[in-house]
Amino acid sequence: MDTAAAEWTATADGPERRPPGWRLGAWCAGLLLAGVSVIVGFRAADSDGITPVPQVLAFLPWLLAPTALALLLTLLSRWWLGTLWGVVVLGLLAWFIEPYGKTGDPAGRPVAELRVLTSNVEFGQGTGSLVAAVRREKPDLVFVQECEYTCDARLKADLSRDYPHRSAVEGGGSEGSVILSRHPLRPTEGVRATMGMPGAIADVHGHPVRLQLAHPMPPLPGQVDLWNRELDAVRDAAAADQGTPLVLAGDFNASQDHAAFRRILDTGLYDAARLDGADRTATWPAPTAPTFGTQIDHVLVSEEFAADRTRVLDLADTDHRAVVTDLTLHENG
Repeated sequence: MDTAAAEWTATADGPERRPPGWRLGAWCAGLLLAGVSVIVGFRAADSDGITPVPQVLAFLPWLLAPTALALLLTLLSRWWLGTLWGVVVLGLLAWFIEPYGKTGDPAGRPVAELRVLTSNVEFGQGTGSLVAAVRREKPDLVFVQECEYTCDARLKADLSRDYPHRSAVEGGGSEGSVILSRHPLRPTEGVRATMGMPGAIADVHGHPVRLQLAHPMPPLPGQVDLWNRELDAVRDAAAADQGTPLVLAGDFNASQDHAAFRRILDTGLYDAARLDGADRTATWPAPTAPTFGTQIDHVLVSEEFAADRTRVLDLADTDHRAVVTDLTLHENG
């Protein structure tokens, strides 16, 4: 805040006394702008910082609210330097809220269609709702996170006839994950992490497609470094074997406002939601989405894919919304 600001301000007609309570308004505006500026500064520096920066970055668009309030307070208190500060912060927020990542159409001819669904079922609690969604949407590939032993057994019992191929990491709580497929699968090593991240090679009508499930640890206080390392491991998996088309889907515990997630996109991947105009559709937390939330569940694809009809589904008994998208695989151009 400008500590040299006086109680009198100059106008075209001469000195004018500031309105009553202007000091309190200016202080409140300064505190709001200082807090938002810290977060915007890390975003501009392409860094996720330390707690609480990565947690707040997930909700970057919502910082428009305190910024607008601060601007209003600067105007009411006639703190013009603060108004300029607020306008700059607002402009930076507007710039960073624009969708990140490239878009484009594959060059080769289309050779196969794939519908992909990804869902975090919150310790298996949303399994029943997921089974109903799978039967309704009829995806070709299903990526399931937090599928513990009961969930895994339910999927085998209810979906194995339609999805005879699977690649899974078994585990309790949040550790279990599974990929279900209508197409033959050859399991791969996947990504080694705290929670299961299985991988596979799918044979889609004679065309190999790499599949990788993503589920790094969330950026909770005290484990931001672990979150970064596991997202880096996902990035390394995405960067490997770029000659084979890739579908990378799951709960990334990261949005496009996190530098660690943008580094994954920068390996050459496209976000299906971005390709289809559904970016920033909130997927978590489900109880407050879409009114308030963030998009941390994604389907990322390599340049051989086009995406269409990406949508977000509400499922009962889980804190995540599912993402389903229709993909078209093209020959390498």
